[in-house]
Amino acid sequence: MTFDFEGKTALVTGAAGAIGKAIAEGFAEGGARVFITDLNQEAVDAAAKEISGGAGFCEGLAADVTVGEQVEAVVSAAAKALGGRIDILVNVAGIVAQGPVEDIPVEEWDKVFAVNCRGSFLFIKYAVGLMKANSFGRIINFSSKSGKTGSAVMSHYSAAKAAIIGLTQSLAYELADSGINVNCLCPGITEATGVWNNVSSGYVKNLNLPVAEVIKKFTAKVPLKRLAKITDVVAVTLFLASEGGDYMTGQAINVTGGREMH
Repeated sequence: MTFDFEGKTALVTGAAGAIGKAIAEGFAEGGARVFITDLNQEAVDAAAKEISGGAGFCEGLAADVTVGEQVEAVVSAAAKALGGRIDILVNVAGIVAQGPVEDIPVEEWDKVFAVNCRGSFLFIKYAVGLMKANSFGRIINFSSKSGKTGSAVMSHYSAAKAAIIGLTQSLAYELADSGINVNCLCPGITEATGVWNNVSSGYVKNLNLPVAEVIKKFTAKVPLKRLAKITDVVAVTLFLASEGGDYMTGQAINVTGGREMH
């Protein structure tokens, strides 16, 4: 699925991962100039080379999304590479963790919130001025199905993703008069991703079930009877960033095959 992003620029975080990279590719294929970031520079360089070689312009710089100075440097580098503007910001970067609440180390709780919440906040903080200067912006954050209905043995992840929904709604009100739309996605379990690998291995351990049974357990709860595909998530992201999403802001959109309906 291709959308028209000619003349637009996009910054995508977590873009060395499966979903972030696919989103960046979608923007490039639509004609946008793209800048990407992730934790490891070699992985960022490899992804940027693949994207620019197949679809168009893409550069990148590694950063820890929890460190303000590094995020500010990425936004500055992106603005320089993209002609002084960032039209679209997609905050994909995130981590997942599992464990009974009494066993969660305080440091792990803090890290889950730092990567999933602080990281999104920092990129918005440093990029929003460029959007205001052009009276245009599309910010798309990543929450989760677990941000709407909490998941067992994932209290810190669920709480962090719920916070993303609150952040999105607050900024939708705050930035509307500046021509900036703010939405978030709430995907269900998405196959062929690092999050799914982590979640499935965690449930194998915590529920004492084989992988096949874990998959069966999850898909049985989904009306469409399958896990999400990366392309399902990418399509909704690109739509929100396109002209088709002009009248949408403050929304937390489920991509769950019907498992989540509110």
